Order: sequence, then C-alpha cells, then structure tokens
Amino acid sequence: MVKKILLSTVLAVSMSTSAAAADFVLKFSHVVSENTPKGKAALFFEKRLEELSKGKIDVQIYPNSQLYKDKAVLKAIKLNSVQMACPSFSKFTKTVPQLAIFDLPFLFKDMNHVHKVQDGEVGQKLKDLVSAKGFVVLDYWDNAFKQLSSAKKALLMPDDAKGQKFRIMSSKVLEAQFKAVGANPQVMPFSEVYSALQQGVIDGQENTNSNIYTKKFYEVQKDMTLSNHGYLGYLVVMSKKFYDSLPKDLQEAVNTAIKDATAKEREYAAQLDKEQLDKIKEYAKKSGKLTIHELDDKQKAAWRASMEKIYPEFYDNDKIGKDLIEAAKK
Repeated sequence: MVKKILLSTVLAVSMSTSAAAADFVLKFSHVVSENTPKGKAALFFEKRLEELSKGKIDVQIYPNSQLYKDKAVLKAIKLNSVQMACPSFSKFTKTVPQLAIFDLPFLFKDMNHVHKVQDGEVGQKLKDLVSAKGFVVLDYWDNAFKQLSSAKKALLMPDDAKGQKFRIMSSKVLEAQFKAVGANPQVMPFSEVYSALQQGVIDGQENTNSNIYTKKFYEVQKDMTLSNHGYLGYLVVMSKKFYDSLPKDLQEAVNTAIKDATAKEREYAAQLDKEQLDKIKEYAKKSGKLTIHELDDKQKAAWRASMEKIYPEFYDNDKIGKDLIEAAKK
C-alpha cells in the first residue's frame, strides 16, 4: 500500500515538474482505452509533439472518459478547459449536418476512397464548416467499416432485413438507411446494445469488427454479414484559444505531429480491424453458434441499390448537399 502511494506521488510530482518545465500544457481527452487505434495514436501524438516542440508543449493524455464524455467535451474545448479531443462525427452533426456524409451507406468503395475524400477537397470543406463553429480541426481518424448482424436470420439480401429491429446511433441517415430495406431502426446508447440484443429488445445491429468484438455482440447474434456498408470515424479537434496562443513554430509542430499521428492511426485501425475479425471468425468456428457471411457481387449490388435510394433525401444544402455527395463519389 505504501509503495502504491509513493509511486502515485512520484508520478504526480513528475507530471507537475514536466508541466512546469513546459511553456504550454495540452490536455487530450478521449473516451476509449489506450490499446485502441485512437488511444495508441494519441500516445504517438504526445511523444511526437513533445519531441518536435523540444519539450515546450507538455501533452497529457486522458483516456477512458477520465475528464469528459464525448457529449461534454466539445463545450470543454470551446472553454479551453481541455485542449484536444477526438469525438465521432455524430457529435458534430447537430451543428454541422454535412458531416453525416460519412454515414451514407455504400458511398465509399474502400478505405483508400475514404482517405482520398478526407484528404481532398470534400474533407477540407467539411473541416471549414466545423472550424466556423469555433474549433481548430486537425484531422480525421479511422475506426473502420461497419458490418451487419442479426439474431433472427442471415442478412444476405435486402429483403432479409424486413421487419427486423436494428440499433442505430442517432442519425437521420442511418434511420433512412434501415427504413429503405424495410427494417425498424431503434436509436439506443452504445452501452445498452449488448443487453438489448441478449433480451431480444432488438434483433440486430451495425458496427465495426472492433466494436462487435470488444463488446461481445457476436455472442448474442446468430448471423454476421461482412457488408462494409458504412464507415465510422472521428474528427480530431483542438481549442482555438489554445492553438492561437501558440507561436507560429509551435503551431507548425502541432500540424506536423498530427499528420504523423494520423498516418499511424490509419495503420493501427486497419491492423486491429483484421485481427479482431479473425478472432470473431475463430469464435464462430469453435462455438458453432455464429455464421459469418461474405456477400458476393450480386448480393452487394442489391444492398447498394436498395440503400443508395436515400441519397436524394439529403441533397439539400442544410442537410448534406448534392454537390458534396457527388464530389465524394468521384
């Protein structure tokens, strides 16, 4: 016990000494564990920025919602109570509805297509819209593509989803997506999904392999379809007050560190997505309780045709905008 107290005291003194030696303290708050792609990239960013700034910026990472949950963190960023965060796009869509473009089903062919959109003109336009709301937008970070699962039946063709209840996060696009195939979307907090699946409150869900694996959704589903129908990602933002307080050389250090961290985060996300799908496949093989389906070209085309019909619902500029959707397609 005494050793633990001494260790925590040494760590606290070490952090305060480091902060005292630095000209600026940057608190980076996020909601996931340190062994996730976002968590690992945050740690990479910390090391890289401290190195580039020659210790002038002390980066302090607070994972697992230690400081704020995603809903509260944006207000904290504006107040400069915390200097950096990485919430999912859905946390911004009330003020910048155009970010719901990433929810559109089958908009992206693959992850390379996603990155071309984010790193190009469309990505910059979206960054500008968020910046106009008082944030410094640094970059986009990946989770992965989403897959479908169900406790009722295999989801091989769009008609298989008819009448089934699917959990969604709050999103007009996701609501329209499931209605387009005759399913019943149910908005529900992520933390309640496992028990809702277990108790039959909902029949199925859509999520990345990472979320399906870590939350053990595969244990309470009979069929999983590798649909890659939608993308999940995050927006890395910084306090404008903090960024503007930095001299130009340190702003450039931030920009370089985030560019390097984004490249790493994309590697981490791709690697984890594959590793965790392999673990789900291993469970399916050993248990015999889960069947994993890969869609053939004809099946995928049928899903795409059914779900793409919702795009015109979001052509208005106060929703997503036709120009943005068409530009992302190209």
